[in-house]
Amino acid sequence: MNTDTQTDRPRYAFRPTPWLTVCAALALIVLLGLGGWQIQRLFWKQDLIDTVTAQMNEPAVALPAEIADTTPWRYRRVTVSGHFLHDKEAHLLAHDRKGRLGYAVITPLVRTDGGGTVLVNRGWVPTDNKDVASRSEGQVTGPVTVNGLVRLPWTKNLFMPENDLDKNVWFWGDAAGMAQLAGVTVPDLFVEADDTANPGGLPLGGQTRVTFRNDHLQYAMTWFALAIVLAVVFYLFSRKRIDGDAP
Repeated sequence: MNTDTQTDRPRYAFRPTPWLTVCAALALIVLLGLGGWQIQRLFWKQDLIDTVTAQMNEPAVALPAEIADTTPWRYRRVTVSGHFLHDKEAHLLAHDRKGRLGYAVITPLVRTDGGGTVLVNRGWVPTDNKDVASRSEGQVTGPVTVNGLVRLPWTKNLFMPENDLDKNVWFWGDAAGMAQLAGVTVPDLFVEADDTANPGGLPLGGQTRVTFRNDHLQYAMTWFALAIVLAVVFYLFSRKRIDGDAP
């Protein structure tokens, strides 16, 4: 006995409604656009990483007396000589490489080459050593030469408190603000000292950490995956069961 199983199977037709089609199309465009934007960010971030890596691998050079544009000097290894103005140092809240809370000691350096003054991040001190009296041995006098890395200032984000000028405690790298409080004129950058030991061991130099998160490929794949899921859901939702012969 032959049985026509075809007639027992449910039949479906793809019949999306206009409003659902419009909404799905708009959402799909947004998801694909976000994925494409993350791909662009991926190439931008990789180019930044390559540029910074190349900069850091360049041999150290003397910091120019005049710098019209500080951007090309970001993460360049430099040397600069002069004498410190220890009475005008600033204290930037920071963690050391072991995660301990303390301060980065940022001190104006009057240059011997006639290039004015530059802010030097001499290194990290524990919170108990914020007072210079507790680390007087490290307040070197006379001519010094600093080897370090150029770091550009950064801006305050939504989660950072305002810098406390009264206590001379800083939460973000406002070079212009530090210079104004100290009464000096400086280029808009910091020179972060290398790990050359200071007398008495403080400040502890060599604290520069250069890391870049590059998760843009994962973000892009997430947006594209959501676009695929949306397309599949739209298709399944738009399938309508029909009885009898298809029109």
